[in-house]
Amino acid sequence: VAAGAEGLVVYQETYQRETYARLHTAGPKKNFDWRLECPERGYEGGFRRIGIGALFGLAPWREEAVALAAHLEWLQRHCWKASYTVAMPRMRPAAGGFVPEFGFTDAEFVQLLCAFRLCFPQVGIVLSTRETPALRDAVLPLGVTSMSAGSHTEPGGYTGQGKDDLHITRKGRRVELEEKSVEDCATGQFDIADERTPREIEALLRRLGLDPVWKDWDEAILDNAPAA
Repeated sequence: VAAGAEGLVVYQETYQRETYARLHTAGPKKNFDWRLECPERGYEGGFRRIGIGALFGLAPWREEAVALAAHLEWLQRHCWKASYTVAMPRMRPAAGGFVPEFGFTDAEFVQLLCAFRLCFPQVGIVLSTRETPALRDAVLPLGVTSMSAGSHTEPGGYTGQGKDDLHITRKGRRVELEEKSVEDCATGQFDIADERTPREIEALLRRLGLDPVWKDWDEAILDNAPAA
């Protein structure tokens, strides 16, 4: 916050404790409650925008939806000076070949999106490139407020470090590769479904009569902004 950051996004992944424990076996993320309380700590640290979400496919989607809504409502009541966004990403083909245990159809996804828009009219809804172009185009008029575009899921995908500084990590520690090839590069954490560029998404929004916004914040509007 002191360096100028004004938003924090942290997803619980799953709100089902048994599922969470089975999927997070080591590292700092293993602690369910520490993860759950992260948005609250961020608020206490001065973040003015906070994003939460669940990764759908790890547990029955209705159970995750109710827990996500309860978490959001609690934050709005107790950390009321912040604004919030919510995301409902669905499992995609991922590194390691993980197969989701629970389905979450397009129709159910749209139902959930509409439910959150009706229940939380002031909350931003984030739509990621995990979803297909056809679905993203279709749900845009239903209350989506933020869209990603041109996404990379591989480590260092935006900076080139995923190729220039290639290594592996074991239990939080950097381990150099024994052998390297000029063709080696980091692989994506999961596959994206919408590969359109940010400018293509901008053009789509304009065709739909929506107003693309690239920047909606500035340090000058904050109470702690330095005097001119």
